[in-house]
Amino acid sequence: MNSLLSYLNENLTTVLNALYLLTVIFIAILIVLENRSPLKTISWVLVLVLLPFAGIVFYLFFGQEYRKKKMFSRKGLKGLERLRKMIQDQLVSMPQALGSFPPEVLAKKHLMSLMLSNSNALLTSDNELTVLKNGAQTFPAIFQALETARHHIHIEFYIIENDILGNQLRDLLIRKAKEGVEVRLIYDDVGSWALPRKYIGSLKQAGVKIDCFMKVRFPHLTSRVNYRNHRKIVVVDGHTAFVGGLNVADRYLNGTPQMGIWRDTHLMVRGGGASMLQVIFMADWYFVSKEILQGEQYFRPVVQGSGKLVQMVASGPDSDWESIGQAYFAAIASAQKRVYINTPYLIPTPEIMNALKVAAMGGIDVRILVPRQSDALTPKWSTRSFIAELLETGVRIYFYEAGFLHSKLILVDGVFASVGTANFDFRSLETNFEVNAMIYDPETTAELEAQFMDDLKQSREVIAGEWEQRPRLEKAKESFARLLSPML
Repeated sequence: MNSLLSYLNENLTTVLNALYLLTVIFIAILIVLENRSPLKTISWVLVLVLLPFAGIVFYLFFGQEYRKKKMFSRKGLKGLERLRKMIQDQLVSMPQALGSFPPEVLAKKHLMSLMLSNSNALLTSDNELTVLKNGAQTFPAIFQALETARHHIHIEFYIIENDILGNQLRDLLIRKAKEGVEVRLIYDDVGSWALPRKYIGSLKQAGVKIDCFMKVRFPHLTSRVNYRNHRKIVVVDGHTAFVGGLNVADRYLNGTPQMGIWRDTHLMVRGGGASMLQVIFMADWYFVSKEILQGEQYFRPVVQGSGKLVQMVASGPDSDWESIGQAYFAAIASAQKRVYINTPYLIPTPEIMNALKVAAMGGIDVRILVPRQSDALTPKWSTRSFIAELLETGVRIYFYEAGFLHSKLILVDGVFASVGTANFDFRSLETNFEVNAMIYDPETTAELEAQFMDDLKQSREVIAGEWEQRPRLEKAKESFARLLSPML
C-alpha cells in the first residue's frame, strides 16, 4: 500500500511539473507573439523562469498588454467631435496662429505638432499660469478656488485619504453640493484602497456624484489591477483648473517623520488649458459613470489669445500612442542648450535613456534631480542602477536631501516645461493614465528653473568616482531591481 502511494505521489509530481512547464512555455510564446520591446519580453520570460508559480500570477496581474487590445477605447463618446474638428483645423492653421510668438517658442513647434497628432492635445494660447510649490501653496489655492464655484466642481485624484486634509476636502464638497453646485469626484480604486465607505457615503448623501476608477474586484482582477488612473485634476466652473503631482493626503502637506517634507510641483491654469483639462475629466467621467456632459456651462469656447501657450496631454491605455513618453523623448532629443529633470523614480525606457545619453554627449547640459530616499524600495534600487551609465556620458545627477522629492518636471532650453503626473518610469509612460501640462513660455520656464536651482542647493551631486566605490551588495540589489524595471 505504501509503495502504491509513493508511486502515485511521484507520478503526480511529474505530471504537475510537466503541466507547469507547458504553462510557462505557453505564456512565454504569448509574450513573444505580442511583439513587445525585447527588453520587456526578456524581463517577463525571466520572471516566469526564476519565480516558479509566483511568476505566472505576477504576469496575469501585471504583465498583460491592453493598449493593443483597445480594452479602454472611448470611441463613441459624444461631445468630442467639435474638439476633433478644432484639432484638425489647428494642424492647418498653426503657422499663422504662432506668428506673434518669439523665435525661441517657434523653435518648439515640432513638439506642438507631435502632441496634436499623438494625443489630440489642442494648443491653447489664452492661459494664465500660477506655479504652486509644495502642498503649502497648492491646497490653499485649490480650496480657495473650490469656494468660488457656482455651477460645478470636477475632481479626480489617484490618492484620497481619510485624514485631516481628506476630511477638509470632503466637508467643503458637501457644503458646495448643498449650495446647489454640481460636484463630481473620481478616485482610483487602488490608490485610494483604504478610503472607507463612510467617507464615500457621506459625500453621496449630500448629493456629490462620486465614482471610483476601475474597481478591482473578482472576476476582473487581472485585467484591471495594473492599469491605474494616476491623474490629478481639479476643474472649477470650467475656467480654473489644477494639475500636478500632489494627491490628497496629509503627507503631501506636512511630510512625514521618516521622509521629511514632500517636495512637489502643481499648476493652476485659467483659460483654454482649463477647458482641455475639463475634456480629459469628462472622458474619464464618462468611462466610470457613462454620464455624458455637454454644453458650454462645462466646456467653455477655446479662443486665441496673447497669454501662455499650453497643451494638456493625456496618456494611458486608452490612447493609441504613449503620448507623454513620446513628448519626453522628443523634447530631450531636440534640446539645444539644457535639459533639467525632477523625478521621484528614474527608470527610463530605452528610448528616453538613449536620448539623455546622446544629449549629454552632444554637449547639452543635462541635469537630473532624484530623491536620496524613496517611498518604494524596488524603484529606489532600480533608479540607482541607471546612474553610473548616465554619469559616464556626462549627465549630472543629484540626490535631493531636504525631504522626499515627488515633483515630475522637465525643463528644456529655457522655453519648454512639462508639469504633471507622469514620472520618468515605465509605469507612467506605458501603463498608467496620466496627464501633463506642456508649456511653451520663457517666463514660466524661468520660474521653474529658479526653483530647480534652489532644490539643487539642498542636494548633493553624485560623483562618478565616489559612486563606483559603493558596496557590492548595493550594486547587486540594483542589478536585480533593474531586471524588473519594465514592470515597475
